[in-house]
Amino acid sequence: MKKFLILLVLLITAGQARAELDTNLGLGTEYDVKDKILIQTRDGAEISAIVVKKKGNSLPLPTIFQFTIYVRDDKNGRDINSLKKAVDNGYVGVIAYSRGKRHSSDNVFPYETDGKDAYDVINWISKQTWSNGKVGMYGGSYNGFTQWAATKQLNPSLKTIVPYVANRPGMGLPMESNIFINPNYEWAFYVTNNKRLDNVVGNDRARFRKMQNIWWETGRPYRELDEIDGQPNKFFQKWLLHPSYDEYWQSMVPYKEEFANIDIPVLSVDGYYNDSQVSGLYYLRQHLKYNPNAQHYLIIGPYDHFGAQRGGQSNMRGLAIDDNALIDLNKITYEWFDYILKEGVKPSFLKDKVNYYVMGENVWRSAPTIESMSNSTLQLFLTEKEDFVSKFYKLDSRRPAKEDYLQQEVDFSDRKISNNDYYPDPIIRDQIDTENGYVFVSDTFNNETIVNGSFSGELVVSINKKDVDLGITLYELLPNGKYFHLSYNIFRASYSNDPSKRNLLTPGKKEKLKFYDSRLISRKMEKGSRLVVYVNVNKNPFSQINYGTGTDVSDESINDAEEELIINWYNESFINVPVLKKSVKNLNG
Repeated sequence: MKKFLILLVLLITAGQARAELDTNLGLGTEYDVKDKILIQTRDGAEISAIVVKKKGNSLPLPTIFQFTIYVRDDKNGRDINSLKKAVDNGYVGVIAYSRGKRHSSDNVFPYETDGKDAYDVINWISKQTWSNGKVGMYGGSYNGFTQWAATKQLNPSLKTIVPYVANRPGMGLPMESNIFINPNYEWAFYVTNNKRLDNVVGNDRARFRKMQNIWWETGRPYRELDEIDGQPNKFFQKWLLHPSYDEYWQSMVPYKEEFANIDIPVLSVDGYYNDSQVSGLYYLRQHLKYNPNAQHYLIIGPYDHFGAQRGGQSNMRGLAIDDNALIDLNKITYEWFDYILKEGVKPSFLKDKVNYYVMGENVWRSAPTIESMSNSTLQLFLTEKEDFVSKFYKLDSRRPAKEDYLQQEVDFSDRKISNNDYYPDPIIRDQIDTENGYVFVSDTFNNETIVNGSFSGELVVSINKKDVDLGITLYELLPNGKYFHLSYNIFRASYSNDPSKRNLLTPGKKEKLKFYDSRLISRKMEKGSRLVVYVNVNKNPFSQINYGTGTDVSDESINDAEEELIINWYNESFINVPVLKKSVKNLNG
């Protein structure tokens, strides 16, 4: 009878909170803290939340809301300090955790329910006496994803979002351009093993490196990673069932025309060396595509995934960062909230919709769109002609008059050789791997030129198999002979036209494979520098290996490597590099 009464109360109070215990959490006597709130969703799940207000304040205020799977609620920890900052800036601070986390009794399902749960939490916030009905969200990585998830069904009380380095499930992690990559394997345990975070698993790099190395050396199917690890990984296995960007992934964040309905202001923050940049800028590009008048601003600079959430760091992967690139992100964020939620003044840092830092020039510039960052495009063909100075091949602005190609053979059974060293660490290196793949180099730049935007292009290839994973990396070859990593792109050929539908290649047929979504970069080329393009087949221990049979790549193994891959790289292939060739306004005056 008692259990029935409890259930009845829960059903009657759906969308309300219970167990509001007033604690201190180390914030001091000036804060009113409710740290054991449980908010019930429309489908009966529980969302654990913390609310912090200014003690003694009776006026309804706008709310700063974070929604995350990362529970860092220890005394004086990250979550608590972020709530204190919200209160100190004149807001009510709320942080809620994905269902199943903290005090929620439900199971955890990363990505799957965060959008509709965020809607319900916002609905609950808007009905509280301390709320004036205006809610703003912010945060990075997974917290950036939850903000975009919350816009799929936009709650009227959500007035703005400020996503930093936002993840996009299905096309950022656990796979990029339909290629599954390894980091989310261990992440699944880290965020789901308990109600908070499993730091033991999160810090056990040796365990997962061992698993990865065994998989690489034995050539077992990618689907057997958890068998090698010795612990079932149900989330990993579920993700592998969706190698296309299908309805499973599309249901999590806005997709295509749904972006047209997002009419709230957005401030996005990203970094040139953020691993998930293709995710964060996807949201921006799609938002403006389907809603051209969207009030969507971007700040982007020389930051990696974690640095972009802190306003930068003085040294990034061996690259010294100028002080001018470091920003007070917390200050700008709350200036933005004041602008939108309190009818304040727009942050002075935002000179235009796109605000970007130019490496090498060490100034901030602005532009109305990503496309208008550049005023010219270098179209460079990947020719078969040898450059006698570098011993590489030439990048030529003139389309070759006669068809020709360079041929590469890839032995997938050879585990001594790893292809496609594309990852930018360190950013400046003495040399690049030239033992496999092909390297193409431009003429010398004698005029001031800024590489400004995302390179794209078309690879014209033929292979003797049904599929292949390819990588393109862009470097600046400095006058001193060092290589400055600018940008890269990896993609699966069978998804080059449509990430939601696989179209296998015809062996022996010349195919035109368009590529895009390369990492955006802004870098002033040194006088005497040259552009370098490195192309290769993707074969390394850090992602799936596509053996080219045309079956599910997760089921392929070294047994499918009996026939070597033969790929012809045709000289019709080209890259388009956006550049800025003349002086324009910058944020420094």
